[in-house]
Amino acid sequence: MTATVLGTGPRVAREVAAGLLRASGVGVGADGGEGVRGDGDGDGGGDEPLEVAGGLACRIGWAGPLDLALDSEADVQAACGVMHVHGRRYGEPTPLRVDFASVAAGVLAATGVLAALRARRLGAAYREVGVSVAQAALLGLSQYLAAASAPEQGCAEPDGAGGPPFVSADGVWFELEALEADGWLRFWSRLGVERRVVGRGWLPFQARYGTAACPLPEELAAAARTFGYRRLARVAAECGVGLTVAARRPTVLGGMPWLLRAGAPGGGRDVRAGGVPAGVPAGGVRTGAPGRSGGRGGLGFAGGPLSGVTVVEIARRVQGPLAGRVLALLGATVLRVEPPGGDPLRGVPPMVAADGGRRAERRRARAAGDGTAGGGTAGGGAAGGGAAVSARFAALNRGKGVLEADLRSAAGRSAVRELLGGADVLLHSLAPAKVAGLGLDAGTVAALRPGLVYAQASGGGPGLSTDYPVQAHSGLAALLAPAGMPPRPTLLTVCDVLGGLVCAAGTVAALEARERTGRAQRVESSLLSAARLLCGAAGGAGTPGGGVEVCTDLGVLVRDPRLAAALEFGPDGCAFVRAPWGFGA
Repeated sequence: MTATVLGTGPRVAREVAAGLLRASGVGVGADGGEGVRGDGDGDGGGDEPLEVAGGLACRIGWAGPLDLALDSEADVQAACGVMHVHGRRYGEPTPLRVDFASVAAGVLAATGVLAALRARRLGAAYREVGVSVAQAALLGLSQYLAAASAPEQGCAEPDGAGGPPFVSADGVWFELEALEADGWLRFWSRLGVERRVVGRGWLPFQARYGTAACPLPEELAAAARTFGYRRLARVAAECGVGLTVAARRPTVLGGMPWLLRAGAPGGGRDVRAGGVPAGVPAGGVRTGAPGRSGGRGGLGFAGGPLSGVTVVEIARRVQGPLAGRVLALLGATVLRVEPPGGDPLRGVPPMVAADGGRRAERRRARAAGDGTAGGGTAGGGAAGGGAAVSARFAALNRGKGVLEADLRSAAGRSAVRELLGGADVLLHSLAPAKVAGLGLDAGTVAALRPGLVYAQASGGGPGLSTDYPVQAHSGLAALLAPAGMPPRPTLLTVCDVLGGLVCAAGTVAALEARERTGRAQRVESSLLSAARLLCGAAGGAGTPGGGVEVCTDLGVLVRDPRLAAALEFGPDGCAFVRAPWGFGA
């Protein structure tokens, strides 16, 4: 099949989409563009897609269904809150010096086209896919939008300018990552910082992924400047803290942001014909949605082009859950595996009421005894029938079913294996060193479920498991720093977000390849590959057009009626981002 990416409009988004599609074996019209270059001053124009007989057209615009006059990356960043969130570390809205929204839109466009092509093979009548740069920007800010619109804000969150990276006595700039308070305390105490000062810095540091702000006590930076980098690295290793040297130059991605490999025959039509078994096994979860039916003959697409696809997701934080959220927005049934009691991130304020979304059955696999399952109900990824849930967590996980299972126990692993027996995709972000011990390596899973798409999301290398160290290592932090300044990452989690979008795109590419070839597929992506893709879109936003308002409050932004087509609201008014695509017959 041939897909056509429109010949005018957001150039970077178009070129990213065209490049990903071509590399996935999809023919793209000649005007799809080559290479990725900064969109800087915008390149508006008409948005009529090229017409190709028997093909699929892709329309990429600046604003899409939003009632906003946008004509550049700068306009989108200003109007949709990107400058506001990125600028929190600077104390004012600040342009992001790469075309983040445009690259995200290009990845989403390719994802939509691949999903539509797969659905067309199954009888869907799609002829056009549409997405906009503004909708991509809002999806990238979904956690921040949900938190800003939560009615109960709880305790005050850290706010203010400043934050890492740090610099050593010998001039090495570095990022520091500490996922546990004990490691943070031990490291800074070893450097001679008073305990009360270390404690004062922990709250903004550990909250920075959700707040995009990290005002730290100056004593921490002063202590780091006292020691050479080799000494700091040795102390960090002894304390269980990670240090990452900030590269002075960016490294641009040389190929695809995901690696796709075909497995053994056995995928294709027979594997998907039955979907999830009607009789749910012990520990299994069954979800339903309008427009779905077991078996290919009666498959409908009212829920989206991935209707009928079942995804088992084992992931935490942002990258993996956002990938699962994108697949759910395309119509897939996504079933999360969480530890007994639920993901701890469910309880991080601000909290919102659990909304319905797509109702799902939730079961708990007992870690002891015979491994039988019991449980209750939950909807929209919430932790219980009407229980409150973190707004940020809900933004990434609403609409998903949940299986609680202790993967360290035989009963928990057995429950997950039963769940995989009726799945199309396993999507996980487990540490590579742990996968085999859990029986979730690609070979073991392939034997359990021939034809499964195995999607693995990672950081991209040793010590690279979170966003800011990846920005530092890839050189993205150097690219984002103000002119004449040392490397400085954005506290907007651009690698987590783009990493999630890339993981979802690679997974959809694998599903399309499985449908086309009848072979199982394995796809790997990483935060590092996403960062390097973004490094290729340097130039970034300049000054927005004269009529574009710069967002300074996300809570006000989500109530702007001009954005109504892109947002929906939970029962207590929390804002969530709708699917960014339009699919036309």
